[in-house]
Amino acid sequence: MNAPTPRRWLRGARRAMARLPSLRMGRVPDAPALSVRDPWPGDPNRGARLIKGELEIGGAVQPLKPDGWNRIAGSAVLRAGAHGFVWLRDLRALGTDAARLRARALVAEWIAAPPSDPVAYRPDVIGARITAWLGHYDFFASTADDDFRQRLMTRLVADARALSAVLPAEELDARALTALKGLVAAAVALREHAGFLTRALRFLPQEIARQILPDGCHAERSPAAQLSALQDLTEIRALLQTSQTPPPPILGQAIERMAPALRMLRHGDGALALFNGSREETGTLVDLVLTQAGRAGRGPSALTDGGFHRMQAGRSVLIVDCGAPAPPGLDRLAHAGTLSMELSIGRDRLIVNCGAFLAGPPEWHDAARATAAHSSLVIGDVNSSELKPVGLGRRPINVEVNRQEAAGAHWLDVSHDGWKKTFNAVHRRRLYMAESGEDVRGEDLIEASEPQPFTLRFHLHPDVQASVQQDGAAVLLRLKSGGFWRLRADGARLALEETIYLGGNEPRRGEQIVLTAFADGPQHIKWALSKVERAG
Repeated sequence: MNAPTPRRWLRGARRAMARLPSLRMGRVPDAPALSVRDPWPGDPNRGARLIKGELEIGGAVQPLKPDGWNRIAGSAVLRAGAHGFVWLRDLRALGTDAARLRARALVAEWIAAPPSDPVAYRPDVIGARITAWLGHYDFFASTADDDFRQRLMTRLVADARALSAVLPAEELDARALTALKGLVAAAVALREHAGFLTRALRFLPQEIARQILPDGCHAERSPAAQLSALQDLTEIRALLQTSQTPPPPILGQAIERMAPALRMLRHGDGALALFNGSREETGTLVDLVLTQAGRAGRGPSALTDGGFHRMQAGRSVLIVDCGAPAPPGLDRLAHAGTLSMELSIGRDRLIVNCGAFLAGPPEWHDAARATAAHSSLVIGDVNSSELKPVGLGRRPINVEVNRQEAAGAHWLDVSHDGWKKTFNAVHRRRLYMAESGEDVRGEDLIEASEPQPFTLRFHLHPDVQASVQQDGAAVLLRLKSGGFWRLRADGARLALEETIYLGGNEPRRGEQIVLTAFADGPQHIKWALSKVERAG
């Protein structure tokens, strides 16, 4: 057994001390000193399910019956969501007296018998819970009896002390920002504990500097992490403004950089692209986050540090993952999706990645991370990055990008060496988008000393209807809005196969175009997507 490091030992000692009654703790306040309000919308449909005893998080459903906190099961993401109480906004969105009483009862049950699950006491989960309880205090607690309010405030102080003791959080990803947000919220609402704010502001600048890249992309290279981190930072800024505390300059600078980067990572429907553990979310939420951030205008065409490129012409938007995976410590949810692409036409998604089902069973999570779950190329059924339970092993090191634009047309030439050790091979993808946006062409090729078996996949959004044409070399694609596109390919066998789409509120069946290279053929596949006027 390894001896604990001095830093880990000190964190453990602080955690143990935080659990002890403190002579300096002072009187627990009767109510928050300042009002803290959750700025994000809830879902009344999910709120109605909570009334019935069903908690929905990330597309997964968990029974939530009276006295059921110690029976919460499922993935760590699902359990963290349950114990983080962010779903209180769904009951608030429902807005009925039954919803108010249900919220109060669930909080009271949690306080009376805190669960034994260690996930409930992770720094980010404590931070989310503190923020949620304070953010919805006026909804479920302000009209409660004195006993409930006193027990709630006592627990808030205890949680904030525990959170302060374990900072800096061991988690190196966006979860550390959620933990810091909780401590800032506690400092604003519990004015008797000024040390909470001092400690939060000590670690906030270094977390921002480490997590937010110069181009504004979050270091996890995930649109979902981008959205979540921007939400947390805008909330922290609002909390500091509420308490009339000058924010560190790096906070506003990070928000200003992150908002355009978020715009770049959304499709024509306003929702998120599906890279590295992301789901669509809703365009309404993304709009609200951008409004809170206070940055208008269009996003950039490339995130050079984050490694994403956006080709946009006419009504077409093509987003490509052109970067090396996130480094260890920030790659917890990273996918083996290097060089994968997504294409939307107006508000219709056409080519997609499969997305993520983080709250679902582990096998779903693993399958969604595989290269085959992305619109990209796979050599010999081997992932471009080695998937581990937490993070990645072998991965692309060199990802080279060359981009050109002229007269409204776009060219992108990108390659990665993720299969260098296993097959001594490099995947190169060349993409072209015409000025009209109605002609998208590509070439995927393998640069290797010996021929390699490979497959090229284009996952279709479930709303797309696909049919193989008579010559077997093309697929006709009908968008939800009624438009038609055709994909043609040379140098491969073409087939339609089933796929699963995890980008929405629940898993949906869909189809994928699978192009299989001929064993004795060239090591490249040329393909073209073009708009057609009618289905003939």
